[in-house]
Amino acid sequence: MVAIMALASCNSKEKSEVANTDTAETTADTDVITITENQFLSGNMVVGKIITQSFNTVVKANGMFAVPPENQVDVSAYFAGYVKNISLLPGDAVKKGQTLFTIENPEYVQVQQDFLEAKGRLSYLKSDYERQKELIADNVTSKKNFLKAESEYVVTLAQYQSLKKKLSLMNINPNTLSGENIRSVISVPSPLTGYATTVNATKGMYLNPSDVAVTVTNTDDLHIELKIFEKDLPMVKGGQSINVRLQNDMNKVYQGKVHLVNKAINAQDRTVTIHGDLVNESDVKLFAPGMYIEGEILTTTQEHPALPVEAVSNIDNDYFVLVKENDTTFKRVLIKVGATYNGFIQILNSDDFKLDTEFLTKGAFNLITE
Repeated sequence: MVAIMALASCNSKEKSEVANTDTAETTADTDVITITENQFLSGNMVVGKIITQSFNTVVKANGMFAVPPENQVDVSAYFAGYVKNISLLPGDAVKKGQTLFTIENPEYVQVQQDFLEAKGRLSYLKSDYERQKELIADNVTSKKNFLKAESEYVVTLAQYQSLKKKLSLMNINPNTLSGENIRSVISVPSPLTGYATTVNATKGMYLNPSDVAVTVTNTDDLHIELKIFEKDLPMVKGGQSINVRLQNDMNKVYQGKVHLVNKAINAQDRTVTIHGDLVNESDVKLFAPGMYIEGEILTTTQEHPALPVEAVSNIDNDYFVLVKENDTTFKRVLIKVGATYNGFIQILNSDDFKLDTEFLTKGAFNLITE
């Protein structure tokens, strides 16, 4: 019986030793980890050295895409009237001078009639004024007649010029207006090329001069508009780079540059507005005014020794790396870290390691925390 038990004990020990040949071995020193070649390859592990990496100081901000004030126009009729015809939909492309809608009002007829009457009187009154001016110079007529002719001519000329301006605002050409083409319907043209972004008017609707019927937006000069806190203002300057991300797609980054920094602080939320331009002009077509974005303004750049973030493990606010000792052995070492940027983390105590020291830069986390 003693011999049988001894034999069974030996067999169990041999099986245990065989089973552990493919696992990471930890020696009496718990900071030393042994990794087999199979583990290294199957875990896609990578070793590397400390490198010098650029670190940017980042000011984070929220905002939206916007257009300059001159690229967005609220269109209204200068004169009250009923909408006769409108066929626009939000998103329709429009060109400068294109008719957006027409409005109708019988009062338009009276303006045209008054203009034609003033135009007809003006020729006679001008001739009479010039004749009275010559007569008064020769003392042939009285000053009273001359002043009367002058007054009637000046008043009628003012009426003529005023009505001519009104007709221009009504989009009626005063030079071609005659009694045969007087009309009660006028058209309202687009003041710029762009898109009809809002359409408030409907057919038959009564429009007052202050009512906004259509909003036209030109998106060619779409720019970045961000808000930063006042404490970050001294760090932000024109020409600095901006990383822009859409709130529904944080993985895609668009490049921009700071164009203008507002010098006034919003008293309500203590923020400052930053204006920027997209570096790639073709990106403008991807966005629309009002789209919310998140931005990172890169204020300063410094070079620091660093390792990939994946090479460092945080355990109870202590940071560890695995330092390669030989082909199969790594040692867990406590380090000091600084800033993190673009997938790299700053190593503050890099001088503690030799230049040729190698670290496990991929696959270290699971081994360190085991």
